[in-house]
Amino acid sequence: MSVFDDLSWRGLIAHCTDPEALKQDLDHGRVTFYVGFDPTAPSLHMGNLLQLITARRLQDGGHRPILLVGGSTGLIGDPRQTSERSLNPVEVVHQWLEGIRSQVAKYVDFEGDNAALVVNNYDWTAGMAVLDFLRDIGKHFSVNRMLDREVVKSRLDSGISYTEFSYVLLQSLDYLELHRRHGATLQTGGSDQWGNITAGVELIRRVTGDKVHALSTPLVTKADGTKYGKTESGTLWLDPTMTSPYAFHQFFLNAEDSMVGTYLKLFTRRSQDEIADLERLTVESPHLRAAQRALADDLTDLVHSPAQREAATAAAQAIFGQGDLSGLDAVTLDGVIQELPLARWTSLDGHTVLDALVDSGVLASRGAAKRAIAEGGAYLNNQRITDPERGLVAEDLLVGAIMVVRRGKKTVGAVRVG
Repeated sequence: MSVFDDLSWRGLIAHCTDPEALKQDLDHGRVTFYVGFDPTAPSLHMGNLLQLITARRLQDGGHRPILLVGGSTGLIGDPRQTSERSLNPVEVVHQWLEGIRSQVAKYVDFEGDNAALVVNNYDWTAGMAVLDFLRDIGKHFSVNRMLDREVVKSRLDSGISYTEFSYVLLQSLDYLELHRRHGATLQTGGSDQWGNITAGVELIRRVTGDKVHALSTPLVTKADGTKYGKTESGTLWLDPTMTSPYAFHQFFLNAEDSMVGTYLKLFTRRSQDEIADLERLTVESPHLRAAQRALADDLTDLVHSPAQREAATAAAQAIFGQGDLSGLDAVTLDGVIQELPLARWTSLDGHTVLDALVDSGVLASRGAAKRAIAEGGAYLNNQRITDPERGLVAEDLLVGAIMVVRRGKKTVGAVRVG
């Protein structure tokens, strides 16, 4: 299967300027392409992950990726549908940029004939005079066309600054510069970037006369159409200090049966036959959650590491009573309790197991906690509790600071001391 056909089968093509021409170029030569990432936060997130995986698919097909980190565009901010962005301090953006530069580098190969390149658009915009920018770039943009962009129209009533209004010029300049400097003839990105991407295609045509390509991937959604990649606590980040490997793995384990096949196509390197088998298992034996486990394992291995995925799996088993909690290291355990109802105590003094069960939210009252203990269904660090008035001691603390309490098989909470 050709690269283009594989992208199409996986559902990765939402828009494309000229599908036949792009397929021809991808099938019969080496295409230099680019995808951009703005440092608007300390870490990339799941939406960026789809772009990075798509870049690697194209590189595996023999094409050359350029990963652009937006040192200049990150200072401006792509307009949102809802409201104006707050401008982050320059030093903060540059700090985030360095972290994101290292994040993107792990997803592509920097050796061989189609070795990847990481660039920063601050290099060609920081020194550009405003008169040169207006004459050489702004002259090619119609304000009428810019006003027709959906994101701009949605903001006209509430207001949009000239700064965000002009963001499209900066992104178009990036494509032009990468076309001139490195021969880039394809830009990829999310479907929400389609207007910015095609504006770059048009700028290159007007300035150089060259015809180049644009391709966007779809917005990834849940079965109900809402955005996929948001957790109860917020965005699913790629940085393990912002979203732990345990939380990351659990997120994909919870994928809906009706959508897991789609996610396997979008995010994994599994073949058509492998995915078909997993989809069949989802229908025939949904309780096994074989497709979800494959999805979670593959992505946790990719974003974090096989070792961290194994630790996350062991943690999940231990939390629900199928393993040894004392075997979890401090980092893994800390990641786990971030996903649980959590009580914070300054010390153990005067506290009992009843306090731990109630304060953590595992049980609603002391009476309910006593009944659970009497029925044999309450646990402290996976050890069954028999005495409701038992005091807590330092030896009850995992990694010196944490206790895990459980009611039955599934209701789990934690206490952090200190």
